[in-house]
Amino acid sequence: MAETKDDVGHHAQDSLDWPGIYYGFLPCDDCQGIKTALALNKNNSYLLITQYVGKSEKEITEKGKFTAGNKSNTLVLTPRNSPTPRQYLVDENRLIQLDDNGNRISGKLAERYILRKKNLKEPAPHSSH
Repeated sequence: MAETKDDVGHHAQDSLDWPGIYYGFLPCDDCQGIKTALALNKNNSYLLITQYVGKSEKEITEKGKFTAGNKSNTLVLTPRNSPTPRQYLVDENRLIQLDDNGNRISGKLAERYILRKKNLKEPAPHSSH
């Protein structure tokens, strides 16, 4: 009997519904953590909002474009006002932040570099903006 392999040739970027809003609380060297919200739009633009909890009440807003990375199932976010891109591994309903070289972050805090997708089952309220 032949063994069927459903996962052969299956790429997450082809099947995942990646547009959406992702949230996380990332590690921080000199604060309690970095409250993070990342919105990925279908037109390949993004909005990243971060706040350094315990250090500042100010929210930092970053806008830019993203593209598929060189490695399988990765996204590269390129900010409008900075030459430094951010890289993420696309997983089911989450993004895993990668280091500057595109590698998974290791160590005891590795599991904290994950942004989880918000489940939008109910319609968003209409905004007048």
